Amino acid sequence: MTNLLSVLPDFDIQPYAHILPSLEKALISTADLLTLDALDVAKRAQVPPGDVRRLALAVVEGIHGPKSLVNGEGGHSGGSGESVGSNGESVGSNGESVEKSGDGTTLSRHEAISTLDDAFDAALCGGIAVGKLTELVGESAAGKTQFLLTLLLSVQLSSAHGTAKSALYISTEAPLPTLRLAQILEEHPKLSALPSDERPTMARVQSAHIHDLEAQDHILRYQVPIVIKRHNVGLLVIDSIAANYRPEFDRGKAKGSAAESFVKRSNQVTELGALLRHIAEKYKIAVVTANQVADRFATVVEPASQVPPSQQSTQKLQPTSPPYSTTHPARTAHGAGTERATTPPPTLSTDDPLSLDHQQRFFTGWGDEPSITNLKTPSLGLAWTNQLGARIALLKSPVYAVRPYAPPGEEPEIEGWERRFRVVFGGWCGESSTGFEIWRGGVRAVGGEGEEDGGS
Repeated sequence: MTNLLSVLPDFDIQPYAHILPSLEKALISTADLLTLDALDVAKRAQVPPGDVRRLALAVVEGIHGPKSLVNGEGGHSGGSGESVGSNGESVGSNGESVEKSGDGTTLSRHEAISTLDDAFDAALCGGIAVGKLTELVGESAAGKTQFLLTLLLSVQLSSAHGTAKSALYISTEAPLPTLRLAQILEEHPKLSALPSDERPTMARVQSAHIHDLEAQDHILRYQVPIVIKRHNVGLLVIDSIAANYRPEFDRGKAKGSAAESFVKRSNQVTELGALLRHIAEKYKIAVVTANQVADRFATVVEPASQVPPSQQSTQKLQPTSPPYSTTHPARTAHGAGTERATTPPPTLSTDDPLSLDHQQRFFTGWGDEPSITNLKTPSLGLAWTNQLGARIALLKSPVYAVRPYAPPGEEPEIEGWERRFRVVFGGWCGESSTGFEIWRGGVRAVGGEGEEDGGS
């Protein structure tokens, strides 16, 4: 193969020496081997499909590393001091119960910060992981700040829910909403029921406001480590991570061409992500950031029924969020569908499995559910995504009021919002989706659709 040893220098090629020359001649790269169907690769290189499948599996195992890194030395779970209790629950070496994550690794209670909701904690295999960089992404008023405020309080709890440490809140837009934080402290049942000496306090929440990228870099590099040590911080929150990049790069402050500005921003975003991951790992704290979204634009193909035969082969650039008249049936407060139009929406042209249009559905949180047509893309792009340990998308869709006698063509009135807490990817948990609502006590999971009037 053309680049196998450059990707995996220690890969043992001897068992596959009989097919590698043919793959090399056919210009099959490692990316082709992992993304294309084995039968297609075999036809292209004129080699047995079974050998191609075995080679692909071996390459995947080589990329993931030895199994001993997951289950402990010797390839069994006992190597890390973990045992199984009488009820089947995993128990750590110190007798403390641990949570099993989606990939077989474990996440103990002292390694996670609870969201104070059992459904969210189950989706996250225990909560927000300590030592990792986690992102909450969503539209305006999706509920990002509400989740972050809950974490500011839960990190102060004992090991059953938090780390018994303080929190540091860095805002780049509005200051810390202390009134809302006090309301959550008084109204949330898991907090209000605690004895006064065990309840979180607002005095253990440190806050700072940052106005530009220069101040942001200085504070994160030099002042945050000092605050972490001085105040025993266990959670660093940045709300939001993309706000200071907009005035620097979107309003002409960055000197040079657009391409130079894009490269400069990508480098700065990569350095920022590496810095936050370093802080999380070095000081054993959880770093959680809020991120914004933008409408997604991509090449789309109109349905064949709408395009004349002479133009069916042409494509055009337009938003992937279709206009109001071409969306799917609207949700109503009673769960019924109100048909708004019969015209099917355009579909993405994603024939190439390596194209961004095809790949971004797996890491953005939008695009892989046919029912969601208002597609968004998280800010800061792929350079930032590659720095994350986990991404949680907060989705919201309108719930329309039922008006049987509404005039034709009139847009229905929005009566509420259906919200979803979606784990897009995570190093310690699998994908999941949970309905939630915003209430006086913060956020909570619901079985159906959550309706509330707002939250940032």
